[in-house]
Amino acid sequence: MAATNDHPGEQGAQEPVKLIGIRETPLSVDEVFRAVGDDAAGGTALFVGTVRNHDGGADVDRLGYSCHPSAEAELRRVAEKVVADFPVRALAAVHRVGDLRVGDLAVVVAVSCPHRGEAFDACRRLIDDLKHEVPIWKHQTFSDGTEEWVGAC
Repeated sequence: MAATNDHPGEQGAQEPVKLIGIRETPLSVDEVFRAVGDDAAGGTALFVGTVRNHDGGADVDRLGYSCHPSAEAELRRVAEKVVADFPVRALAAVHRVGDLRVGDLAVVVAVSCPHRGEAFDACRRLIDDLKHEVPIWKHQTFSDGTEEWVGAC
């Protein structure tokens, strides 16, 4: 018997954007994962971005994120584009701003969809578009005293 997409769970949810945020406080993987729980989802993909101790071959001593006041609205816009392109049951995305240490969570995104491939693809698009389109900037200070600003836009 051939599979059909007649079941409502095969389509995207009516209001799938469950959690969007730009925060100065530590992020929680558990919070994001809970936000995308959906009984109709067969696949959930989650991405966690952490602060690493190096970049481009140089040791990183300090790192801070700042953002434009429109960043949360832009993050929602990016999320809504992902929802329009994939059968998303639930989506969540949070990004940290302020001073962070090595090992801190900088960004957590998750997407649940009817099937794993859709969830992987939607999550990949979400994090890639977030990095390229949401006005969040990273300021790195290296061990040799040099500094670098990395812009998302």
